[in-house]
Amino acid sequence: MDSTDEDTKHQRIAMLIDGDNAQPSLMKYILAETGKYGMVTIRRNYGDWTESTMNSWKDTLHTYAIQPIQQFRYTVGKNATDSALIIDAMDILYERVVDGFCIVSSDSDYTRLATRIREKGIFVMGVGKKTTPRSFVNACQVFVYTENLVPQTKKPKVVEPKPAPIEPAKDEALLLLKNAFDLAVQDSGWAFLGTIGNHLQQLDPGFDSRTYGYSRLSSLIRNYPTVFQLKENKKKDGTSIIMVKLNE
Repeated sequence: MDSTDEDTKHQRIAMLIDGDNAQPSLMKYILAETGKYGMVTIRRNYGDWTESTMNSWKDTLHTYAIQPIQQFRYTVGKNATDSALIIDAMDILYERVVDGFCIVSSDSDYTRLATRIREKGIFVMGVGKKTTPRSFVNACQVFVYTENLVPQTKKPKVVEPKPAPIEPAKDEALLLLKNAFDLAVQDSGWAFLGTIGNHLQQLDPGFDSRTYGYSRLSSLIRNYPTVFQLKENKKKDGTSIIMVKLNE
């Protein structure tokens, strides 16, 4: 989204990582993304640290001050990590030491946990692959796909033509944008960009303009010049507010 509510930046967030289901190479990007929503005050990574498959996490744990939580595999073929993570999450929830949670996993086993946290009125975001089951994605208020966090390879600095407008027909992004606009539009016919962004996350917690090749929501909307028009209102303090209107 183009902006994050200032109040959310002061939220305390507990990041709980399913070590069997996450990539250590992406942790700096995951922490940066989570930092948009608050301060990550609790950082725990769950897994069986006696297994050689967890060795790749060693340097990452030290670098980002992540606490490893040992969970033995008691039965072959069964993952005990999710149970340990869920139990800790519920303890943290009832201790009221954080304002939100970030669950790093692509496992649908955390769907009920995310739902329970939301039922308590606490913010919950998820981070996982695009293959993450829809049930888990929709249980979170915000879900970030790790594919959108991978930095793009730098290209030579050349002047490139602007991308051609996306064909409105058969476009899933456009449908979501229109639905979010309908929820955000005021009597004047204009809607605040930030309000549209909030409704987009309500309609689809996994919505991200980066999925469609744009770093900002405003850039994505500008790619539909025949559908939307944007205007920027300057405020006295030098900041600006972007408004969106649907073309007749």
